[in-house]
Amino acid sequence: MEVERGTVSLGEFEFECGESIPELEVAYEAYGEFTGDNAVLVCHALTGSAHVASHRDATETSGQARAWWDDIVGPGKAIDTNEYYVVCANVPGSCYGTTGPASENPETGEPYGTDFPPVTIGDWTDAQRELLDELGIPALHAVVGGSVGGMNVLEWAKRHPDHVDRIAPIAAAARVDSQCLAFDAIARRAITTDPDWNGGDYYAGPDPDDGLALARQIGHVMYLSKASMEKKFGRRAAGRDAMRSFPADPAASFFPYRDVESYLDYQAERFVERFDANSYLYLTRAMDNYDLASGFESDSDALAAFDGEALVMSFTADWHFTVDQAETLAESLRDADVETAHHVVESDHGHDAFLVEPGNVGPPLSDFLADGVDGTAVSDTVDDETEESREFAPVHNSLFST
Repeated sequence: MEVERGTVSLGEFEFECGESIPELEVAYEAYGEFTGDNAVLVCHALTGSAHVASHRDATETSGQARAWWDDIVGPGKAIDTNEYYVVCANVPGSCYGTTGPASENPETGEPYGTDFPPVTIGDWTDAQRELLDELGIPALHAVVGGSVGGMNVLEWAKRHPDHVDRIAPIAAAARVDSQCLAFDAIARRAITTDPDWNGGDYYAGPDPDDGLALARQIGHVMYLSKASMEKKFGRRAAGRDAMRSFPADPAASFFPYRDVESYLDYQAERFVERFDANSYLYLTRAMDNYDLASGFESDSDALAAFDGEALVMSFTADWHFTVDQAETLAESLRDADVETAHHVVESDHGHDAFLVEPGNVGPPLSDFLADGVDGTAVSDTVDDETEESREFAPVHNSLFST
């Protein structure tokens, strides 16, 4: 598999908020060979990176975040790099190579910190468009992404409808609901109330690791389902050698340190080693602020200029972005006269299912990229003669299990 990776300078960049920075650098990875009409842009989720698939030169990026969709992107996989030229770019405001709060401000020689401009998903999309211009890619066969990456996908259909033929927002919605807004608000407060956050000026150390760790733990609970947590952890006590990551109250020694606590502590410890607290604040703000209908009368109006095809994919146990939210999105696409399939996967995994169930995600996505909404694994419930709306197609785990 041919791989190119690097950082492209886009020069001065003006954000939607009206503020500018002297230079925006965007880190990207690209896989396969570009033939003129085979480019697929993959949009990463909240704390993802450009490192979407594994390759020989991945030693540096693997320390940042593992090849997060390696089961989906690669030779012979659902997004087949033998057929498609796949590009993934780290978004502005992140900390994996693209300019963000932890980056040096060339005007001061110090990290931007909270002087970095507020970022939006629209900013991510415009930066990706400029990156593709630099790479010589005028148009895309498809844009694909999960979670907030799926919102990024929708923004492509809204802002650059003539530049993409197919979109696949996975485990996503047109906006975040109030419950998730609440959890994200608590996560941000965990960071900003950590004394080491220091108003965002902590780069000389120490880092606000406790606050970021708590924010990540809140996120992990949002990404799992009740059923998956019960199956994975139950009420079991952690092993004898398990060590608590946070100070405990005096009574804790009488009660068990449970397996679910140990798991959350472990995930938090790993996360604070690789992610920036200010970036977490900026990126969750971008996600929470997103509203597909912004600037338009409705979601369907926002999508009216897009005349390609869409695959919406959702998961039954996902309470972060629910099946109902996905169906509402699919209806908005249909109302905009977009050929749309809503593919529902029956899964207990929760929001993380789009990352951990390649056997369910891969077949419909592969068929959609190849054949659009008529792909055999996408949906077979359209009545073309009566022009009935395309209904969503439930898919059970057993159909594509490996």
